[in-house]
Amino acid sequence: MEKSLRIFNSLSRKKEVFKPLNPPFVGIYVCGPTVYSDPHLGHARANIVFDVLYRYMKHIGYKVRYVRNITDVGHLEEEVGEGEDRIARKARQEQLEPMEVVQKYMNIFHRNMGALNMLQPDIEPRASGHIIEQQELIRILLEKDWAYESNGSVYFDVLKYHEKYHYGILSGRVLEELIGNTRNLEGQDEKRNSFDFALWKKATHEHLMKWPSPWSEGFPGWHLECSAMSLKYLGEPFDIHGGGMDLLFPHHECEIAQSTAAIGRQPVKYWIHNNMITINGQKMARSLNNFITLDELFSGDHKMLEQPYDPMTIRFFILQAHYRSTLDFSNEALLAAGKGFHRLLNAVEALEQLALSGTSTMDVEDLEAKCYAAMNDDLNTPILISHLFDGVKMINSIADGKEFITSGDLERLRSVYRIFVFEVLGLRAHETDNADDELTGKLMKTILELRRQAKENKDWNLSDTIRQKLNDLGIIIKDTKDGTSWEKK
Repeated sequence: MEKSLRIFNSLSRKKEVFKPLNPPFVGIYVCGPTVYSDPHLGHARANIVFDVLYRYMKHIGYKVRYVRNITDVGHLEEEVGEGEDRIARKARQEQLEPMEVVQKYMNIFHRNMGALNMLQPDIEPRASGHIIEQQELIRILLEKDWAYESNGSVYFDVLKYHEKYHYGILSGRVLEELIGNTRNLEGQDEKRNSFDFALWKKATHEHLMKWPSPWSEGFPGWHLECSAMSLKYLGEPFDIHGGGMDLLFPHHECEIAQSTAAIGRQPVKYWIHNNMITINGQKMARSLNNFITLDELFSGDHKMLEQPYDPMTIRFFILQAHYRSTLDFSNEALLAAGKGFHRLLNAVEALEQLALSGTSTMDVEDLEAKCYAAMNDDLNTPILISHLFDGVKMINSIADGKEFITSGDLERLRSVYRIFVFEVLGLRAHETDNADDELTGKLMKTILELRRQAKENKDWNLSDTIRQKLNDLGIIIKDTKDGTSWEKK
């Protein structure tokens, strides 16, 4: 098994050979959802990327602890200039308690992730369950003079931090530009500098989600929870921190600053960020009102959708693009992904029916090596998929009697597809109704028997008409020396 995995580190801005801090143990922390709304296609991409990373690292022999947090603490949306936290706003709109909102959307998130065949994380901590850890981290930052209290709130002193370390090391932002571009938002007069960020906010009387603290009754800043929970469960430092590119600044930048200030060194060795999903070249985002929820994709109930899409079609669609590239949504792209995925599954099923020969004309070892090389090259799933389709051509050639394979090579080929299609990429066969599937098989058997009789009677027009009608319905007929078979396009 090959372990020379190279990953693009957002911190160094280059591909690096992955070297775990404590081999063979690997710690991965991924920013999970803020549970106040239905998960959308962007959530699917982020979680699929890190699910594949988790799967592959386990496959090549690492012991992995995968931590994905749940943000269930209401935060003031300082970054976008809004004064009401998201969870409280949703609770008011739906006439629910805030934790009812959290539970409702956390259940939906878990159901959607299950449909997409995600492995469950090893630990899924909730921000509301780690208020004490967050307060302790604030206490350390205050004692070390990296933070200051102001009117019951606590802020991180970015300018002081920048004098010793480098604020902007991850995002490439220049502090002097931030000074000139920072907007005047509510509560800025409490800060020493407009770009300082909140570690603890004093709550107003009407604020629903608040906790007692040495400074005030209030709530932790958004960036704080990830520092507190990642250090608690993965140590200092740990291997990999990930999330969407939209979290790179300010969230991950601020996280680096407060963690570095607390422990005196960089908290994470490798940062991985997946790119965005776009629609007509524009980022898919809730704020732009151009997003499609996963439930809408599964049901087809959205004005931009032509039909429902199977969760595995969506997963395959996302894996066809490299995680660091943008991925543009369209019905055409999803339909093409569905056809490609079905073709791949048909080949996997055909593997079980292949005839053996005493010699082999297939270089299965080369195919396997190329698959590992693709994954080792920064999780290059689109290249991996292209190699798997090269293998599909091999499978079809063997089935047509044009190529030959020995029992040893056949078992190795089956292993390649089991590993990379199902274990690493996390795909699975479409779930079908057994009764419908059985009926379809019986109908096709009858149709093919009628076509066989037409050929025996030299009624070529009828034989060709049956083939064409089935093709129009998305069913391909294959005539071989061993008989006739069929498959869906």
